[in-house]
Amino acid sequence: MNDELIKLDNVGMCFNLSSEKVDSLKEYFIKLVGGKLSYREFWALRDVSLSIKRGERLGVMGLNGAGKSTLMKVIAGVFVPTEGSVKRSGVIAPLIELGAGFDMQYTGRENVFLYGAVLGHSKKYMQARYEEIAEFADLGEFMDVPLKNYSSGMRARLGFAIAVMCEPDVLILDEVLSVGDVKFRKKSEARITEMIDKGITVIFVSHNTEQIKRLCTRAIILEKGRIVNEGSAAELAEAYAK
Repeated sequence: MNDELIKLDNVGMCFNLSSEKVDSLKEYFIKLVGGKLSYREFWALRDVSLSIKRGERLGVMGLNGAGKSTLMKVIAGVFVPTEGSVKRSGVIAPLIELGAGFDMQYTGRENVFLYGAVLGHSKKYMQARYEEIAEFADLGEFMDVPLKNYSSGMRARLGFAIAVMCEPDVLILDEVLSVGDVKFRKKSEARITEMIDKGITVIFVSHNTEQIKRLCTRAIILEKGRIVNEGSAAELAEAYAK
């Protein structure tokens, strides 16, 4: 039960940021062809090495812009790192951005099967779990309404319900528990606790140090794309709060 599900070795993620304003696609191509586009490098992550074992609950903290969401996208496979390597095992369910993996033109019901497919599950598998997902999301008749008419909180509820009811090997939560009403947040945290008891690995990004202490055993603090501190969740949550 101590095998590694996630391993990052010296990972770096670099983005090219345009140093000048481009107002249209036409202007972009004209400057591109003419060799007049200039960029500056921005390293969102640098020299990140991290190992996450089965059953661990890792808390990730850092100020806005520290690289937390970029790190989650690298772990989930959304981004391919500029340098370094990432190894993954098992099914990873990332709740990184509201609406990620969804099609806004499809209904809630249709998106259950779409997101399930993104996670690697068959239609038959999702059909067997649909009623449980719909009940947990508690969206009622909105399950047959296109997601473009959903509020951000409703999309978060649907995405969370799909991810936790499919019971992945690794669940990535990026500030998801800060969205939605109090009732749903309590239900969500209770469900995560159930998953933790079953040995599911959780990576939890949050500014809420109390949640980090309740849900996580280990934590890291990111600063300017680098891990600057690593240790027990309780100790690091106190350090981050200060």
